[in-house]
Amino acid sequence: MGIQAEIHAGAYAGAFTDPVFQSQAVFRALMDAMARPGTITPLGASATPPAPLGSGAAAIALTLCDDGTPAWLSLALANSSVPAWLSFHTGTPLTDVKPEARFVFVEAGGIVPGFDQFALGTQEYPDRSATLVLEIAALEGGAGFTATGPGINGEAVLSPIGLPDIFLTLWAENRALFPRGVDLILVAGTDILCLPRTTKLRHREV
Repeated sequence: MGIQAEIHAGAYAGAFTDPVFQSQAVFRALMDAMARPGTITPLGASATPPAPLGSGAAAIALTLCDDGTPAWLSLALANSSVPAWLSFHTGTPLTDVKPEARFVFVEAGGIVPGFDQFALGTQEYPDRSATLVLEIAALEGGAGFTATGPGINGEAVLSPIGLPDIFLTLWAENRALFPRGVDLILVAGTDILCLPRTTKLRHREV
């Protein structure tokens, strides 16, 4: 096999080794994390996608994306081997039109677009909205937010590292649209922290 052929083949390697078992594990983890906002949850499976997509975000894509769920990729992801990898393993159609996307992927350190640029659902069909998968540096160790809302017993303290400075403003605007709005999956490595649109965040008081 020549060098070019090896590179080509490598672009399609790195998916689940046991697709049924691993996708079920990731799906259960996602449902559990969405039901308990702010709780750091291991995905239970990983993948080895082309850079700059991370292993956890790739596992989420392999689990949730299919030929009926258009996805939008950040510029760095779109200009890499990731589109070919996703298309090959999931069949998901990629779109440059943000409101068409059901899933949004942004690599760690990438520019996070305004949440209102994506599908927000409607009053009648709030589920027709986008889920944003944002890779960040870490899920704990940052300045900290206090979270309240359904699925949280009293209050939860979140301290992610790598969110944009205006994140709290973006999230407040998103929550004000309820029942419309996007949901977030924050990913660091193969751990996740979910923020459904029902979650209220404020800066943690020290």
